[in-house]
Amino acid sequence: MISQHSQTATLTVGVSQEQSTEGMVVEAIAELQNFIDLRPDAREVRKALAVKLVYQGYLYDEIQTILDVSRGSITGWKQAYEEDGVEGLRLNYKGRKSYLLSGQREEVLAWLQTKDIWELGELEYKLAFKYDVVYESKQSYYDLFCEAGISWKKTTKLNPKANPDAVAEKKKRLKHCWHITEKKSKQES
Repeated sequence: MISQHSQTATLTVGVSQEQSTEGMVVEAIAELQNFIDLRPDAREVRKALAVKLVYQGYLYDEIQTILDVSRGSITGWKQAYEEDGVEGLRLNYKGRKSYLLSGQREEVLAWLQTKDIWELGELEYKLAFKYDVVYESKQSYYDLFCEAGISWKKTTKLNPKANPDAVAEKKKRLKHCWHITEKKSKQES
C-alpha cells in the first residue's frame, strides 16, 4: 500500500515537472522570438535563432547545417541564454574607447570653426599638448576636420600662379567677342 502510494506520488510529481518544463520551453521560445523580431544585428539574431531551434527540438547537426555555425557556438549560446537570458545573446563588443572625451571633442570642434584655413600640424599640436592625444592614423584628424565642416582637401579661392596683368589683357582682347543676349520667349520661337 505504501509503495503504491509513493509510485502514484512520483508519477504525479513527474507529470507536474514535465508540464512545468514544457511551459518554460514555450516561454523561452516566445522570449527568443520577440528578441529576434526586435534585433537589427544579424549576429544577435543568429544566436537567438540557434537557441530557439534547440528548444524546438532540432538536432545540433541540423542547426549547424541551417545556420552554418559550429556545434561549440550553439552550446555556448544556449548556456549564455540559460545563465543570463536574452542579455547573454547580445554582442559584447562595444567599440573602441574614444581618445577624446565628448566634452573635449566638442571643444576641439568649436576651436576648429574659429578659422577658415588650417594645417594638419596645428590640430596635431593642439591635441597632443592640450589633451595628450596622438592618433596613429591621419584619418582620425581628417575625421575631426570633416565633423567641423572643414574639408582637408579644400582648394584655395585664388590661383596662386595667376597673373593679373595677363588676365586683364585677355579680357580686353575678348571683350568684343562676348555680349549678352536675351533669351527668346517661347512665344517668339
